[in-house]
Amino acid sequence: MPDAITLRVYGLPGAQGSKRAVGRGVMVESSKRVRPWRLAVITATVETHAGSLIEGAVSVSIVFLFARPRGHIGARGLKASAPQHLTSRGAGDIDKLCRSTLDGLSADAGGCLLRDDSQVVSLTAQKRYCLPDEPPGAVITVIPLP
Repeated sequence: MPDAITLRVYGLPGAQGSKRAVGRGVMVESSKRVRPWRLAVITATVETHAGSLIEGAVSVSIVFLFARPRGHIGARGLKASAPQHLTSRGAGDIDKLCRSTLDGLSADAGGCLLRDDSQVVSLTAQKRYCLPDEPPGAVITVIPLP
């Protein structure tokens, strides 16, 4: 069985959500963060994976990393009132974050890892705040399945 492929993507994760009409049947993403995020995923894929497209089923694990708001940090470090889990709407729904990220792994969107994101048969995802000195982005692990 081929080895797992781990990618580190830097940037602000963008959730792929609703589209809006701009006229003449043209639809565009409503979130301005989706395109830069998808490009960051494609870049990380190209820089990390020099092999051919994976053709079979895969298992994917994604950890989305978001910077803590300044209001969570006090003079002595993390405030006791700061939430442990990231549940703000501003970060995006985890399922929509996964959609934009998986699209960036697939050849249809310019990625070089998967033929299509329909190959993902198992998916785990987590969103959390960055640790001190940890930049925002994501850690993605793709495991080809037999």
